[in-house]
Amino acid sequence: MTSRPTIGVLALQGDVREHAACLERAGARAVPVRRPTELPGLDGLVVPGGESTTIDRLSRLFGLHGPIRAAIAGGLPVYGSCAGMIQLADRILDGHPEQQTFGGIDMTVRRNAFGRQVDSFEADLEMRGLEDGGRAYPGVFIRAPRVESVGRDVEVLATVPGDRTGGTSGGVGTPVAVRQGALLATAFHPEVTGDDRVHRLFVAMVTG
Repeated sequence: MTSRPTIGVLALQGDVREHAACLERAGARAVPVRRPTELPGLDGLVVPGGESTTIDRLSRLFGLHGPIRAAIAGGLPVYGSCAGMIQLADRILDGHPEQQTFGGIDMTVRRNAFGRQVDSFEADLEMRGLEDGGRAYPGVFIRAPRVESVGRDVEVLATVPGDRTGGTSGGVGTPVAVRQGALLATAFHPEVTGDDRVHRLFVAMVTG
């Protein structure tokens, strides 16, 4: 792999340009992905936020669902934010009856668990794995999913208090950033913060 990896951004819906800009600043070459023929040769892939049911429907309509699942199974590094986190979950709650995910992370996620658009909030997060880890990360939560449970191979990188989400974490905190192998997911939107450390973490995962 070259020192400047090529990372695709799934360009079906959501903050595509914002993620691409963050990736470019983090040292990657960002390219939009709308067709299965654009997947081969990628060093990584970002699944942005948006509406998970729409991303699911369009990915199947454009023939991307199966190839992305296969790429994940083959070890392609993938990062998903908000709706992208839902798409990387093996199990979802409160989804559309026919909704499918790309899967890959052994977790159960509940859609829109943080509330509606008017319930959006920001929280300073202690997130493991970031450069300058002593500095809080500004998490922006917009109709965000909640991680209900994770498997033993999933590393929790950041949490918010359970009372923030209405979860049953018993004070331990609800996961909002997780990693399993080459897969990274956050319930929040790092592409709107001006802080590129999450994208730099993903680029490091791709190049490492």
